[in-house]
Amino acid sequence: MIKLILRSVSVDLNNDSSLLIDIPDALCERDKVKFTVHTKTTLNSFQKPDFSVSRQHEDFIWLHDTLVETEEYAGLIIPPAPPKPDFESPREKMHKLGEGEATMTKEEYTKMKQELEAEYLAVFKKTVQVHEIFLQRLSSHPNLSKDRNFQIFLEYDQDLSVRRKNAKEMFGGFFKNMVKSADEVLISGIKDVDEFFEQEKTFLLDYFSKIKDSTAKAEKMTRSHKNVADDYIHISATLNSIAADDNTALKQHLEKFAELLEKLRKVEGRVASDQELKLTELLRYYMRDIQAAKDLLYRRARALADYENSNKALDKARLKSKDVAQAEENQKQCLLKFDKLSESGKKELTSFKGRRVVAFRKNLIEMAELEIKHAKVRSHLLLWVVFFFCLFFCFFVV
Repeated sequence: MIKLILRSVSVDLNNDSSLLIDIPDALCERDKVKFTVHTKTTLNSFQKPDFSVSRQHEDFIWLHDTLVETEEYAGLIIPPAPPKPDFESPREKMHKLGEGEATMTKEEYTKMKQELEAEYLAVFKKTVQVHEIFLQRLSSHPNLSKDRNFQIFLEYDQDLSVRRKNAKEMFGGFFKNMVKSADEVLISGIKDVDEFFEQEKTFLLDYFSKIKDSTAKAEKMTRSHKNVADDYIHISATLNSIAADDNTALKQHLEKFAELLEKLRKVEGRVASDQELKLTELLRYYMRDIQAAKDLLYRRARALADYENSNKALDKARLKSKDVAQAEENQKQCLLKFDKLSESGKKELTSFKGRRVVAFRKNLIEMAELEIKHAKVRSHLLLWVVFFFCLFFCFFVV
């Protein structure tokens, strides 16, 4: 069981302080995480100005799904649902480490265990942050922040009792996604009547491809730093092992060298952690956010297809002089829905562009500052590494 108390990385959304939400702490019990959702508000729709509730991951998914299924929000970019907490990878590594304990020195095993515990904690922190960002995106939105289900999520102080989807519902959702994917392929071939949305569609498809490629490269870079940190552990443990069997003047130098490599290991670990939080996680988030924007374009394209079909149905009704009034009303409703989606969609997609620029600029500046800080420490330590290599060389030559 892990309890985490933190202030997550803030999200640059707007300056409205009427509804502020954060997750100040969380409790992890096996495969379940309980988040403490804290709200401060000046809105009269809430019963109190300051309150906290306990929520699980399924509660967040329920809230996201209800927003997506609400027809009124079809013209909005629904913030992407936070991914399910996944602690399987660090647990699997911990299990393998336990199996290989007999082949390691005690010191090497301890350091590897500390490294994996730090990785587990980092995953836990990321899990808390993505859930917090989801709520902050909702609270900053002029329409979604007023949603009744969102208010219940924030204010109801009892368990929401949200159940997981059963096999039938999961299969139905899978089938629905297959139909949607096929529908998207058909609709994507239709040139949009509005040049703005045609350009947005082209931009989002290309942008998603580039972000996906960047994410894979960022993950590879982060893994490389983690691998370097692991290598430092093995080398440091080997040097300590040699020093333990050495009674010459070299013993003290070997121990100092091992200590130096341990410091380098910690620096590499921090570099990997910072890159994961400031770059890799940001790229992963925007992959999901781009998909949410593409979903908006899909809903609008679907509305356009429905409007065109209503026009055909009206022509057919007039030709047969049958159910003309009903067909006209249907055409009117389809046009109204399409115009509404187009109007709100333009605002949402324009906001998306501005938001992503601010988010990337903020995170890249922070990451660059951290990289400079770590580089200074690393360069200082590497000078000592060079010094020890020269010292050993002189020792063995003499």
